[in-house]
Amino acid sequence: MTGRRKALIAVIALAGALALSGVVKAQVVVQPSPPPPVVVEPSPPPPVVVKPTPPPSVVVEPTPPPAVVVQPSQPSVLVPSTPQVLQAKDIEASEVRAQAIYANKIKASDIRGVIHQTGHVKINAGGDVKAPTVFASVIYADTIKAGMVAADNIYVREIDRR
Repeated sequence: MTGRRKALIAVIALAGALALSGVVKAQVVVQPSPPPPVVVEPSPPPPVVVKPTPPPSVVVEPTPPPAVVVQPSQPSVLVPSTPQVLQAKDIEASEVRAQAIYANKIKASDIRGVIHQTGHVKINAGGDVKAPTVFASVIYADTIKAGMVAADNIYVREIDRR
């Protein structure tokens, strides 16, 4: 055996003898067990509460009533309605219109309508009419002096075109 081996055996044997004799107290070395592995589990995320936004408030404002503006009207001109029958001794106008005219004499530059020649027309009225225009359904006159005479039917004894 070699020297080293002998020395090793001698040391082991000495250690064993000492241990048996109680000279050397055995030291108990307690090694702590390795710490348990640390597992970090993340906590569940806190619950997310989404509160819906309240619907936008709608404010309805009533519209003011429309303003009514009353403007004074222009002075009214009352035009008498067309008489059904006009009887006159003499009529003098720029324009004479009717559906039928009965006259003894017509003096006019323009005569429109169907002309019927008749005898004497008897007139019971004694008044005269002077106006820019004369309108009636039927006209009875002794003399008509006008720029224009128009009627559907004209019954006249004498015509003077100016």
